[in-house]
Amino acid sequence: MEEVEDWKERCQRMVEEQLIPRGIINRRVISAFLRVPRHRFVPSEFINSAYADYPLPIGEEQTISQPYIVALMTQVLDLREREKVLEIGTGSGYQAAILAEMNCCVYSIERSRVLAKRAEEVLKQLGYTVKIKVGDGTRGWKEFSPFSKIVVTASAPYVPPSLLTQLEEGGLMVIPVGNKVVQTLTLIRKEKNRVKTESLCGCRFVPLIGEEGWK
Repeated sequence: MEEVEDWKERCQRMVEEQLIPRGIINRRVISAFLRVPRHRFVPSEFINSAYADYPLPIGEEQTISQPYIVALMTQVLDLREREKVLEIGTGSGYQAAILAEMNCCVYSIERSRVLAKRAEEVLKQLGYTVKIKVGDGTRGWKEFSPFSKIVVTASAPYVPPSLLTQLEEGGLMVIPVGNKVVQTLTLIRKEKNRVKTESLCGCRFVPLIGEEGWK
């Protein structure tokens, strides 16, 4: 993997120019973004754009989201150390690395075996411990449930019931919901067997494929 000697400087600029001005102020989130080398999670042909303010293709018709969206999704989860977090859509592994850097117990599901293997290798090289499995993310990971937090990195037509069931009481889930063109990034809070929703912003993600997502 090609190295970027000035990646820490690029990381600093990314945080100062893209994240903080848009309201990313959680110190633990900012610290994680400064410590995770984003360029390690993109294909070599896009390495010079790794810290730019837009998503990048990673193969298998998937993308790595722009830094701000990853940061926003992370910040709204209000993460605490050692919390059990389920990620749906491992993709490049970058979001999982951010969660692991924040000392969370991370479980991640990816439907592409190619991407899952690649992400697992990079995360291991960087010293992050993340449990990854290949499967239908819409069904969650019942074996390790309930989860304190769930982050879904692909768009769903509705919130998958299995994920709601596996979210613990008082837990939070962030998920893009809508059609395949336009979605709303949505924060879900589970309280007393009721679901409260908060719309965060418009967004555009790749579709969440699965039994409880897009077929």
